[in-house]
Amino acid sequence: MKVLILGGGPGGLYSGLLLKKANPSHQITVLERNPPDATFGWGIVFSDRTLASLREADYKTYKEITDQFVIWEAIDVVYRKQTIRCEGHVFAGISRKTFLQILQRRCSEVGVEMKFHCDLTELTQLKDYNYDVLIASDGLNSLVRKTYADVFHPDLAVGKSKFVWLGAARPYDSFTYIFEENEHGLFQVHAYTFDGSTSTFIVECTEQDWRNAGLDKASEAETIAYCEKVFADNLGGAALLSNRSLWLDFITVRNKTWRHENMVLLGDAAHTAYFGIGSGTKMAMEDAIALANAFERHTEVEAALNSYELERRPVIESLQKAADESRTYFEDTRRYLHFDPMQFAFRLLTRSGRVTCDNLRIRDPNYMAAVDRWYWKRAGEIDCKTPALIVPAPMLTPLRLRKLTLPNRAVLEVLSSGTAAEGMPGAGHENELLRRAQSGAGLVLTEVAAVSPEGRITPGCAGLYTAEHQQAWAKIVEVIHRLSAAKVGLQLGHAGRRGSTRPRWEGLDRPLRAGNWPLLSASTIPYSPASQTPKEMKSADMAKVRQDFARAAQRGLEAGFDLLQLHFAQGYLLASFLSPLTNRRTDDYGGSLENRLRFPLEIFDDVRAVWPQERPISVAISATDWAKGGMEGADAVQIACVLKEHGCDLVTVLGGQTTVDAEPSYGPGFLTSFSDRVRNEARIATMVAGQLTSTDQVNTIVPAGRADLCIMDLPV
Repeated sequence: MKVLILGGGPGGLYSGLLLKKANPSHQITVLERNPPDATFGWGIVFSDRTLASLREADYKTYKEITDQFVIWEAIDVVYRKQTIRCEGHVFAGISRKTFLQILQRRCSEVGVEMKFHCDLTELTQLKDYNYDVLIASDGLNSLVRKTYADVFHPDLAVGKSKFVWLGAARPYDSFTYIFEENEHGLFQVHAYTFDGSTSTFIVECTEQDWRNAGLDKASEAETIAYCEKVFADNLGGAALLSNRSLWLDFITVRNKTWRHENMVLLGDAAHTAYFGIGSGTKMAMEDAIALANAFERHTEVEAALNSYELERRPVIESLQKAADESRTYFEDTRRYLHFDPMQFAFRLLTRSGRVTCDNLRIRDPNYMAAVDRWYWKRAGEIDCKTPALIVPAPMLTPLRLRKLTLPNRAVLEVLSSGTAAEGMPGAGHENELLRRAQSGAGLVLTEVAAVSPEGRITPGCAGLYTAEHQQAWAKIVEVIHRLSAAKVGLQLGHAGRRGSTRPRWEGLDRPLRAGNWPLLSASTIPYSPASQTPKEMKSADMAKVRQDFARAAQRGLEAGFDLLQLHFAQGYLLASFLSPLTNRRTDDYGGSLENRLRFPLEIFDDVRAVWPQERPISVAISATDWAKGGMEGADAVQIACVLKEHGCDLVTVLGGQTTVDAEPSYGPGFLTSFSDRVRNEARIATMVAGQLTSTDQVNTIVPAGRADLCIMDLPV
């Protein structure tokens, strides 16, 4: 083949090298607009996993590269003048200039033609090359991607932070994160060494802090002077260095496809991922390996390019998802400035979801032992007598809510079995709750009990609206308290427009064939096209529902429940008031979020008035509707703040199901980021659900301050 490669960066050179090595008869030409000795940036960092891939792809290059490596195993987090160190993270750094020189020499050895000073403005300038394959490794501003934008459909998402690549005239013996706050705002550093005397030193801050400091008008020299002052304690007199060091916005590149006819995108032209999680060079090199392997497997160009994208796209999308979590962490770091340094460091290390408590325990058991001791000591302010050196994992620490102490952070919930008769819980409900309570969970939650007959979701849902219901629940609670250490939480709710439906095993939200009861909602909007249209609630309806909730709460108290949770989520009655998608009212209960919250808040206040002050109340809210124009994270924070002011102790973070048009994003821990935001912006304890199936997840979420309790999905 004749292969033309646009871009003489690491990805372009390495793809040329590997293709030529695999088949010396290929004619391979690399076109680069810069001179061979030009490089921008400082060092490149690789993980141990990437090094293994490079060794297998071309050992000679690997040997030359690794001979130049600076290797370290520690990550340091410098916060509030304290340094928290975690070992066991193997990284290797090398000068970008040295790295390019190695690749250029190796390309020359195998016969790859390299042409420099080729500044292309149009692809028509390539007509004389008569190539069989065009590899676009031409970076963030790819000419190929721009020319065929209608094919590749690029999505360029601009981050919220500003950053600048600097160098530091000192070697760091770890991958170092530094956080400094001054009168202008918060400034953060990602630093790592790449030779015996110099380190990469990336400074990042929000746009507002950048403007506050006057850096939007600063020259390179002024930027350096400012950053040297901010990080003077850490630099220890060392100078910061520039190399076309301009403040930038990070741009995440995604494309609908990476290939068109005989053209293929590689590296930054195809995708980018925030530098806080992975090196763009690393991804481009791994792209090059996958592309070369695809051509070894397939003789047809189209088949090879298709195979390359099929292999790499899932890997890149997973990495980009983790990178997005990392990017948003650094954009919102101010959210965590109230954390103790130990918790702050743990939150940073686990920010992307790829590193967990168990990972860290393998990498550095001493570090995780310190985290465990710190968290247990923090919980020890409750009533813990365990010796300081022998402590349980964070999941097993107690939690106090008012005068209720939960023995641990694991929660198990019972979903409706549809077996209640006229709302009456029976032996099945007792068995389900008791089995969960005896499994070791600190808290068990009932299914959502209806506060009235018309508040049921299905005819088989349990309720708490008669004296007989109260007696049945009291018996269940007494058995659980007698036979386990678990506390019992009562969930109360009203189905609203999602009521009067068939049992779940006959399909979700399908109306009853007969015997339907009238529905209530904020507005006359049916849940689905097949659902009955609810009545828009009037003052009398609201007064009755308020009485129903208060009466049910009083019954729950007399039944002996330890905790009460009101259900304001997932499209049910009170959720229908909160979401702008389902609340189209023009009175005092519609319009602004403050108005939409009015009726749910009235119910909360009525319930709080009858529920004893020494016992906690939780409220379940939908932190997102996953639908355009619906509830978002900022709304959830605002709701949580108001609830907290009114005496709410705990917010359970749920999501979606407000409308059948929602486009949810499911996966392990898919609600954790919402819980994180609500907890740390509203400063209220949270309970989170969302495919939490392992102790590792809980032991990562809880000490990182993402939630205080975790509803686990376990086969009990």
